[in-house]
Amino acid sequence: MIEPTIGFIVYGVHKDGLEDPAGAPFIDDAIVERSHKALTSAGMKVVRHDTVIASKVEAIEALRKMKNDPQIGCVVLFSGTWVWAAHLVGAIRDYAGTGKGVLLWTHPGSQGWRPVGGLVMHGGLLEIGVPHKFVYGAADDAETIKKITSYARAAHMKNWLNLSTIGAFGGRGMGQTCGVADPSQWMRMFGVDIDSRDTTAVITAADQITGEEIEALTPRLQKLFRNLPDKSVVNERSIRLYLGLKKIVEREKFDFYTIQSFPGLGDDYSATCFAQSMMLDDGHGTSTLGDFNTALTVLLLAKLSKEPVYYGDLQHVDVQRKEIKIIGDGACPPSLAGKLGPAGFAEHGIPTEGEAGGLSVKLICKVGDGVLARLGRVNGEFQMVITRASVFEPPAGDVNRRLDECGIPFWPHGFVTAHCDMEQLLQNWTNEYACLGYGDHLYPALADFCEMTGIRSILL
Repeated sequence: MIEPTIGFIVYGVHKDGLEDPAGAPFIDDAIVERSHKALTSAGMKVVRHDTVIASKVEAIEALRKMKNDPQIGCVVLFSGTWVWAAHLVGAIRDYAGTGKGVLLWTHPGSQGWRPVGGLVMHGGLLEIGVPHKFVYGAADDAETIKKITSYARAAHMKNWLNLSTIGAFGGRGMGQTCGVADPSQWMRMFGVDIDSRDTTAVITAADQITGEEIEALTPRLQKLFRNLPDKSVVNERSIRLYLGLKKIVEREKFDFYTIQSFPGLGDDYSATCFAQSMMLDDGHGTSTLGDFNTALTVLLLAKLSKEPVYYGDLQHVDVQRKEIKIIGDGACPPSLAGKLGPAGFAEHGIPTEGEAGGLSVKLICKVGDGVLARLGRVNGEFQMVITRASVFEPPAGDVNRRLDECGIPFWPHGFVTAHCDMEQLLQNWTNEYACLGYGDHLYPALADFCEMTGIRSILL
């Protein structure tokens, strides 16, 4: 999970201990300290400017420092008291030109005139068109801190994506229309370069894996699966494919990737189920079938969450019960296995989607709260559907019946309750895939990311 670095700047004209007519300092240092501490306690790395800014010279110095620090993804401008907005907005505009985030934080309270300083800056930035978030709330209010930290995480991801590369192994899989990418659009909106390799490069890398490298994976497999797969050419190829794919992704410096899977690899060498499962468990952003939109969604969730991400088919939707079954075609991070048993080995099992066969992962996802989301395009424009969701495990006595319902009980299952209007979800969903991330904080962070990058968000 990412730990965003944020700048923290206090502003206000009446500073340096200047007192109001009642004898109290206009800027309450105790409130500033509590606010700073609240951000660090929430997991933020805070770079604090040591001067309260009021003049143009002070603003330029402070914002230039934040602008030139590559670790800082956004700056929190904290209203200490009232201020002359014209002295600050030029420097803020210059800083915002980098694409980094701007957040104005106003701590409530009559003493000190903080709301005046906050609102005059908010209005000034609106007037000149500087994108920003305005937060009004106290340091000891959990919802206030969530608003700030979700924005900081989204800003971090926006800046992380800039100058990144997504690798594409092979072309479009299974004739998908709803996962293709326009390289110019991806560069314009996200600063992401799309690079590609033929899947023969993956096969070559897999064949070059040594027996020692395969043996070195044994302790991890035993920890995740409690046992080892049967020894066979097919199973060994699945393991080789994972190790080879990981090597080539790291060698080519792909920040995330998508892979065709089939037709192609699944017919010529091995199904990618096991390889994708392990890469997801490693925290990589990825997708199958050359689906770029799912890959970016998985990347965002993987970077924002402490848990690995599961993407799979929205295999069944029970509208009345608001229940969704997510069944991936053999791919799921094994560490997501719940109390009903550890992850197990299965086979891909569908010859029309990969005649070479290969290992897949069998499990039922563990209980937890999070989100279902997926980036998509409608008439060429990006949108992201986001809904809060809870993962549950069926009663032990009912598990086999629930697994048998789909006809492929040995593929990984996620049983999910969606907390939304199901008709709206169905009408706005743009693919068969659902991306499941664990963590309550994901919903606002994804919403903020969409706002920052120009993606239309559909918040259900």
